[in-house]
Amino acid sequence: MAEFSQNIMEKAEARFMEKQKKTAERNQATAEYVSEAKARIIKTARLRALRLAKEEADRAAEALNPVAPKKKRAAVKKAGAA
Repeated sequence: MAEFSQNIMEKAEARFMEKQKKTAERNQATAEYVSEAKARIIKTARLRALRLAKEEADRAAEALNPVAPKKKRAAVKKAGAA
């Protein structure tokens, strides 16, 4: 009877250790996911700030150096239409 009880205890302990291991792995995976999500948000915000700064600099440069309007080409008359 003691041997039967010991066997049950060993199985219960093994199941408990397996659950502990899976819980630790799940917690680690969740932490990695959250960390990657935060890094992606930070990177996106940084790139957006850089893009907006570049667009503003481009607008300021364009305001300082306006582009001359393109000249229209003179219409060329066909020689045989007279």
